[in-house]
Amino acid sequence: MAAEVLVDFITSLDGYASGKGWPGFWGLESPEYLAWLGEQPKVTYLMGANTYRLMSGFASGQVPEGVDEFRSEEEESFDQLTRARKIVFSSTLEEPLQWANTTLIRGDAVAAVRELKEKESGILSTIGSLTLCRSLLQAGLVDRFRVVMFPVITGATGEERIYDGYPDVALEMTEHRTFEGGLQLVEYKPRVLERPPLPVS
Repeated sequence: MAAEVLVDFITSLDGYASGKGWPGFWGLESPEYLAWLGEQPKVTYLMGANTYRLMSGFASGQVPEGVDEFRSEEEESFDQLTRARKIVFSSTLEEPLQWANTTLIRGDAVAAVRELKEKESGILSTIGSLTLCRSLLQAGLVDRFRVVMFPVITGATGEERIYDGYPDVALEMTEHRTFEGGLQLVEYKPRVLERPPLPVS
């Protein structure tokens, strides 16, 4: 059975991946959401060089600007990432990579993921890596598109607008859930559109 590609985002309500000065999860994660995260099946994580540098730094204890220290649940999430299998696509990183369980692929990411889908099983999940996610979606390789929206608008401090540069995409909802604290999970089957659909007569 072929592997599934999952694009997995956490966002503010206004579509930002992070906010300057905000803690991880905007400080709004709930015990119910964290428990759900812990129940998710093992995946192989796919990422680009920028996300690798950021996340491997966090995993080694480097805290973001404006944050004094990681909370215990954040430290545990980085420990889980360290134990997981990871693939990073980059022409600038050099081996050996310092983050454990990480494989470097220098070739074309789209071609490599297409081959991984054919040869492997399980779930290939993106983490961050907005450019990689956009490329995989445009290539028609994404099977599942999942977004967890946190109840905050970061118009003043938001960084990394997720959907800039995206094509038009039709989304068929396959799952939705509300977590305590107002977090909203939605998951879709995506279909890239060549043009807007014709109006129904």
